[in-house]
Amino acid sequence: MNRKQVAVIGLVIVLMGLLLSLDIKGLVKEDGGQSENGAENAAQSSSLTIESVSETAKLSLNANLSQQVKDLEEKLKGADGSEKLALQQQLAEKWDDVNQPAASALYYEILAKSNNNYSDWVKAGNLFTDAYQAEKDSLMQPALIQKAISTYQQALELQPSSLDAKTGLGVAYVSGTPDPMKGITLLLEVVKEDPKNAKANLNLGLFSIKSGQFDKAVNRFKTVIEVKPTPDAWFYLASAYENLGQKGDAIAAYEKSKELAADPNLSRYVDSKVQELKK
Repeated sequence: MNRKQVAVIGLVIVLMGLLLSLDIKGLVKEDGGQSENGAENAAQSSSLTIESVSETAKLSLNANLSQQVKDLEEKLKGADGSEKLALQQQLAEKWDDVNQPAASALYYEILAKSNNNYSDWVKAGNLFTDAYQAEKDSLMQPALIQKAISTYQQALELQPSSLDAKTGLGVAYVSGTPDPMKGITLLLEVVKEDPKNAKANLNLGLFSIKSGQFDKAVNRFKTVIEVKPTPDAWFYLASAYENLGQKGDAIAAYEKSKELAADPNLSRYVDSKVQELKK
């Protein structure tokens, strides 16, 4: 298991809380007082610079990794042409390797703009999605969501039938715009064409939990588990069962997430949750 996998598994509980705390407008109740503010979004996006994100991200790295990034950045300053693109590619991959999605996404976006390459647009969108789902800064999160939307839109211009881009765009619309049903519609289009699509079903399941439709969430997570039985899918299924009052099923699903993850943080949480459900 590599460093990124360990980091993801260790944050299952935190990520669920963050995902479900996103302001998914319209799913639970109408909120007529909220509207999209173009000027505000533009200001947020303009503050999301490679320089500022890189400086923040480097604070989380050890001295050796931080120096590796600084060396690449220094070389990039004097580069042009193919050398410049090669260094940008290296920085994109380096930031991805050290689990800093926002910085990596910004470099993949630069590469996508240079090459207008579908795979780079989707990669940037996926990383912006990872970034906004993990971001705790309420000012930074909307800017990252807008970046995800724009990069997925660019990918769809090149490949209009891309299910990966449709899924990512749908999640972003639901997570951070006043038009969540536009996103739900995209996700439903994906599962209509590909009923076993794990990512679309997982996110539809999460949005079902957010809106209190726990029975629908159970079905979505079961579909995900048929295709990709990951620790987080079992954990979300357990949460849905718990909210339905099906304690036995919830305990079994929590235990399965613990078994697959083999992560001490998740194990401690599951053990306490199981004891609570057995009372």
